[in-house]
Amino acid sequence: MMLLGRLARLSGIAIALLVSATGQAQDDAAKNFPNKPIRVIVGYSAGGGNDIVARVVGAKMAEGLGQPVIIENKPGAQGIVAAEYVAKAAPDGHTILMGPSGPMTMNPATYSSLPYSPVRDFAPVSMIGSFPLILVVSQSLPVQSIKDLVEYAKSRPNSINYSASAGPFQFASELFNIRAGTKFALIPYKGSGDSVNAVMSDQVTMTITDPPPVVGSLKGGKVRGLAITSAARHPAFPDIPTMAEAGMSDMEITIWMALFVPIQTPPAIVNKLQEEVVRVVRLPEIRERFAGMMVDPVGSTSEELGRVVASDIARWTAVARSANIKNN
Repeated sequence: MMLLGRLARLSGIAIALLVSATGQAQDDAAKNFPNKPIRVIVGYSAGGGNDIVARVVGAKMAEGLGQPVIIENKPGAQGIVAAEYVAKAAPDGHTILMGPSGPMTMNPATYSSLPYSPVRDFAPVSMIGSFPLILVVSQSLPVQSIKDLVEYAKSRPNSINYSASAGPFQFASELFNIRAGTKFALIPYKGSGDSVNAVMSDQVTMTITDPPPVVGSLKGGKVRGLAITSAARHPAFPDIPTMAEAGMSDMEITIWMALFVPIQTPPAIVNKLQEEVVRVVRLPEIRERFAGMMVDPVGSTSEELGRVVASDIARWTAVARSANIKNN
């Protein structure tokens, strides 16, 4: 019994030493982080909302962290290519996913299988900002309202379509089809900037998109905004009605963009990145830039972001099932 007791004590000491050594190693890693350029992986082509915000925030993060922050676009499969890439990257904080709602909460709701898990493969860092979506059409399209668009669509059901580059935009558009009784067909693009350009060039009938890539076109009169998915009108475009005001019920959608790192990234590094995101989104010049893009700055903790991911997956899974929205 005495021998067993001594062995137990020695085992406890060994575990304590191991825990202490691991904690010290993580602290040392955080102190030395970053020691090389950081890559932020964006799952869409340049010019889209995630790309624009990543570049705005990344430039300020580089100033605070003392290392270049390189934005790397890996478009494809509604953000799946980028998410899988980061999930398999070295967990040292130098490879970060620009993870919006689509790949992190809507893809799990609509795809039967994914090569990554938003919960098991990623450590949440911080939510950067949130925003509504806007339904826009070309100025040349002979419609002035959602009512006009629905009538136009129903009169030519086989020749109407929409552009979308990510889960939220496809999700919103398919919900629109269900609520309006229309048959807009999906034309996929690699970025929301591309989707907006497709509307302007009359390649597609409409798109429901995030604000950053379309604000300039709205102000310049190149596209017409018919409705916004927020609960209230946005002060940047007070003349654009909400979906509810336009007669479309249950179309209130707010999405977000956030940073994630591989799951085994040391907590001390996650915390350092989180603190940097919070610092950046509180900067007056960043808040001004965000306001111009209709993005509401957030700067959450890692824990808060984790709870949002879990609750949104549950919410969108329920919506996808009730609306029968599926991807292969």
